[in-house]
Amino acid sequence: MTHAPSSTTTHPAHPRTDTVKAAVAAAVTILLWASAFVGIRAIGDVLSPAPLALLRLAVAAATLTVLILVSSRRLPSVPRTRRAWSLIAAYGVLWLCCYTVALNAAEHHLDAGTAALLVNIAPLLVTCGAGLFLGEGFPRPVLIGAVVGMSGIVIIGMGTETRGDWIGVGLCVLAAVLYATGVLVQKKALASVDATTITWLGCLIATVVLLPWTPQLVTEVAAAPAPAVLGAVYLGVFPTAIGFSTWAYALKRTDAGKLSVSTYAVPAIAVLLSWVLLSEIPTAYGLVGGAVCLAGVALSRYRPRRRRAETPAP
Repeated sequence: MTHAPSSTTTHPAHPRTDTVKAAVAAAVTILLWASAFVGIRAIGDVLSPAPLALLRLAVAAATLTVLILVSSRRLPSVPRTRRAWSLIAAYGVLWLCCYTVALNAAEHHLDAGTAALLVNIAPLLVTCGAGLFLGEGFPRPVLIGAVVGMSGIVIIGMGTETRGDWIGVGLCVLAAVLYATGVLVQKKALASVDATTITWLGCLIATVVLLPWTPQLVTEVAAAPAPAVLGAVYLGVFPTAIGFSTWAYALKRTDAGKLSVSTYAVPAIAVLLSWVLLSEIPTAYGLVGGAVCLAGVALSRYRPRRRRAETPAP
């Protein structure tokens, strides 16, 4: 496909369409990731952190393999350079594998709401990292949105009863760092691979890394109630296979810092989902903080209208 270099009428429409699609993909991701916090809490202590991560990622890898084969009848083209493979491997190990295990372990020490709040320092880390290492700079709307969103997180936290210890806090901070690093690495990798492929390969690599916990997984699944196993399968199919694919699609078309700020909506939605699904009534702090988080997301995505550039006379 070629593009006429002098075209001025059709070029603006394509970026706008991509922007809308990326926004929809980001919205799907946010909803699914918020449900993951509720899902992990619902499963409780039935599955240990590493076995739960193994089951979740194995289900995600299998789901993506089936979807790829059904949709295209062939496997996607894989990257050919060592650098691309290194970035994909780092993304799979750091984010999909280590982050998932760290978050699962953290929720053995902290309640899901507190864990979600602590992990959501990651968007601020991504915003800073993208400005420093990806050349995205520090746009004023993104910085303002990040600060407002972080303020909403603090407000929600004021109404959260922290039941846990410093081990849980440390694990959440570790998860946030792994999350932020994974986003930055993934953004670089997406320059040479598509969204579905990077998610699929990342899940496969993460699953392989966690294979040593297979015997423990088999033992725990045999003793686990069916709802817990189905909950783990849900985590694999929806928040992981679908959620990370839609995230990668949006990330390929959006600045990492700007997109990450939108995930400040995750704790706000998680509070509402916990209310509906787990009958956990949110506090006034939770409702106000959730509104502030959403306001931060809106501010980060604000773009003032630009005057149409004058076309010079031929």
